[in-house]
Amino acid sequence: MPWLVIYTKPRSELRVAEALKKMGIEVYCPVVQEIRQWSDRKKKITTPLFKSYVFVHLKAQQRNQVFTVPGVVNYLFWLGKPAEVRDAEIRAIRKWNENDEIDQWQVENLSPGDRITISDGVFKNQEAFIKHIGKKRMRLLLPSLGYAINVRIREAVS
Repeated sequence: MPWLVIYTKPRSELRVAEALKKMGIEVYCPVVQEIRQWSDRKKKITTPLFKSYVFVHLKAQQRNQVFTVPGVVNYLFWLGKPAEVRDAEIRAIRKWNENDEIDQWQVENLSPGDRITISDGVFKNQEAFIKHIGKKRMRLLLPSLGYAINVRIREAVS
């Protein structure tokens, strides 16, 4: 049984995941903690790692059950059939999401467009393209997984 990807209405990911869990369907909706700032305060909030996507692990005969949940739009399709995500990829996302140390990388002489091979962590030996390098964050595209990830850049230790 592969994992399938459900496309949801915007900002409905957590509600959809909770409703699917109550139906007895195995669901994975990775979340991250963010600090949002308004004009009068800062607040720590939980947001989905993948906007408008929820992963489900179910049998083929259960696939139509997800459409009874408000907020579910459709399955994500790839080459005319529902996109499947391997267990190893879900485990890698879980491990990466649970480990804060993995996203601390050092950038030396890299520029957007460079191809790199990740040498450590759950994405070890995955090839990535550098999309953007900012002052504190870098955006990597992982074509083999079909994902883009943001990583924090740590200061060089002298």
